[in-house]
Amino acid sequence: MSTFQIDFGERRKTRVVGIDLGTTNSLIAHMDLTHPTIVEDAQGRKIVPSIVSLDESGGLVAGETAREMLITHPEQTVYSVKRLMGRGLADVRDELKLFPFRVDENSESLIRLKLGERTFTAPEISAAVLRQLKENAEIALGEQVTQAVITVPAYFNDAQRQATKDAGRLAGLEVLRLVNEPTAASLAYGLDKRKDGVIAVYDLGGGTFDISILRLHDGIFEVLATNGDTHLGGDDIDNLLLKVALEDITTEWSDDLSTDSEGVQRLRRAVIKAKEELSYVARATIELHYKSKSYQRVLDRVVFDRLIGPIIERTLEPCRASLKDAGMMPEQIDEVVMVGGSTRIPLVRAAVERLFKSKPHTELNPDEVVALGAAVQAGILAGDVEDKLLLDVTPLSLGIETMGGVVSKLIHRNSTIPASATESFTTAVDGQRNVLIHVLQGERELVKDNRSLARFDLKDIDPLPAGLARIEVRFLIDANGILQVAARDARTGKEHSVEVKPSYGLTDDQVEAMIRESFDKAEQDMRERQVREARVDADHILAATEKAKRNPAWRELSAEECAAVDNAIRDIQNIYHSGDHDLIRQKIEALNQVTMKLAETMMNTAVRGALRGTKID
Repeated sequence: MSTFQIDFGERRKTRVVGIDLGTTNSLIAHMDLTHPTIVEDAQGRKIVPSIVSLDESGGLVAGETAREMLITHPEQTVYSVKRLMGRGLADVRDELKLFPFRVDENSESLIRLKLGERTFTAPEISAAVLRQLKENAEIALGEQVTQAVITVPAYFNDAQRQATKDAGRLAGLEVLRLVNEPTAASLAYGLDKRKDGVIAVYDLGGGTFDISILRLHDGIFEVLATNGDTHLGGDDIDNLLLKVALEDITTEWSDDLSTDSEGVQRLRRAVIKAKEELSYVARATIELHYKSKSYQRVLDRVVFDRLIGPIIERTLEPCRASLKDAGMMPEQIDEVVMVGGSTRIPLVRAAVERLFKSKPHTELNPDEVVALGAAVQAGILAGDVEDKLLLDVTPLSLGIETMGGVVSKLIHRNSTIPASATESFTTAVDGQRNVLIHVLQGERELVKDNRSLARFDLKDIDPLPAGLARIEVRFLIDANGILQVAARDARTGKEHSVEVKPSYGLTDDQVEAMIRESFDKAEQDMRERQVREARVDADHILAATEKAKRNPAWRELSAEECAAVDNAIRDIQNIYHSGDHDLIRQKIEALNQVTMKLAETMMNTAVRGALRGTKID
């Protein structure tokens, strides 16, 4: 069996912290001897609100200070900026009306937020939150903090992950790893100790809702499905209660408080306080004293549950969808983990238990569980945690060669390891018996520009017509960075595999050079990939058409119809070697159109043949 190296670099033993950079609140944690611990600030507070404001000196302040300024200077304060990380204005144009802050609409490629007269990018805003967390940790731990593990939603794409790393760099932190939030929550509960299992992570935060279905196999977390709503969370409950309270006040005071930003923010705090109390007691009071006026409303659990019931039900639809995407029934879920402060609400816990038919994990503080998991990962990287699964990342993408000499990536660069991925491919030639699996490493779009790791043949597959065979290719990287690639004929079960072991590797400089080259030539590579993929599609339709011309149905077409097909074939052949993928696809579509009559005739002929000699009673 051939062996090759994938190099994951050296690890340095030093203090590494874990950070949950949240939409509403953020936390920082570290490994304290044997267990992860949340860092408190000088006032004993663990949670840092993800709110940023521009102070009088023109600097950015975050956390509690910014939360106070949200009341007094709302035009200079922003929050929920995590939703904008790594996104351009075009990505969120339809959502602008939902944002509680001003956006510079003259900046198309990069979202810039307006604070007073100045503008800032989303990573700059998030960096202010990270700086506050870093400062809290340095005071509490009595040492400089320069390295961190930061958690991100499982659905974050490369741009959003890179924006998170940029925020860390701006805050003076070296981001060693980005860990998926559901994986971090599972680590906090020690679920990685299970050999196998399926885990559902229900994360109801302040501004977003996420549900993730993970499969754990031999210590490897694989994300089977994710779903959620980026505009659904505890804030919706707050806004609902706030609306009820504002209507009460309008009636009682004969005054519309909704136009008074400071009054609204003070009432919001009172509403949130009552909501939090209702997670533990049967009744709570919304209480506001403002401008010599007072308002009180007693709210009991029964009324509260009736009010918020539709909001909680909205979280269950993504849960059902994610189960369907994962191909799972609720009874197949082994563990359910609750994340996010809103999961303290008894109605939420009851709804989740009812759906998954399993009592969810609520032992850990749901606000803290992701940060605690990040600290476990940080401890692993720092060498403080032994006998634990090491989650590393792939420095370069891994994939296989497909038709046209292009690369299909299965595991992308910066994916956390251990990791696995499976994709299905098919054959390109009728009666094909062997399939070559060519394993590649790199960021470029074409095979010739990437690093070849291994080649092997899957032999003696069923000789089916082109496109009918199903070949499952599975990549699995274990905790030691060893890549196993297996190819399996789904019909016969025949399988072949290769193991790619460390024996020679790439230096950090070589990895950086490959990544840099992929950026520099991204546009050129994509154009070439599109041309090659168009030619592959052209090959398929030309082969299918030539085969169809040998069918008796061809003789049933008129001379004009036959001529139109032949002309369309020549048109594709004439522009086949051009570099214009759009033109190739136009000619493919033209051939599709003129062969529709041939396809219909072939179908009718086949049906007549199948029905010949049968009687219909």
